[in-house]
Amino acid sequence: MKRFTMSIALFAFVVALAAPLALAQGSTPAATPSATPAAEPAKAEKTMHAEKAARHAKAEKAEAATMAKTDINTATKEELMKLPGVGDAIADKIIAGRPYKTKAELSSKKIVGVKAYAKLRGMIIAKQADTAAK
Repeated sequence: MKRFTMSIALFAFVVALAAPLALAQGSTPAATPSATPAAEPAKAEKTMHAEKAARHAKAEKAEAATMAKTDINTATKEELMKLPGVGDAIADKIIAGRPYKTKAELSSKKIVGVKAYAKLRGMIIAKQADTAAK
């Protein structure tokens, strides 16, 4: 039984490697039905949109990495309101919930939603106060 399973896994691996090579050479694998000519432009357009979205996301990440990160433990209300999705009420909630051990506490304490936190997490930090001075 073990040899049979290994044979099937090896076969699947070989097929997975051979399919992209066959596509690159211009032929279609026998197991894959050929696409209709009308579907080709739509498929190419979807791929183009996916690539554009990936480039946009990468650019946003790079921009967030180069920006100075806002410390949620010390930032003023005005500094917090410059962050995307943070308005007057959320800035007040962030300030009221201080101090934070980690930036993830904004989401776990339900100060901001999961989607809003996903936008913020690359732009914020939660520095800890120096406890050695005490």
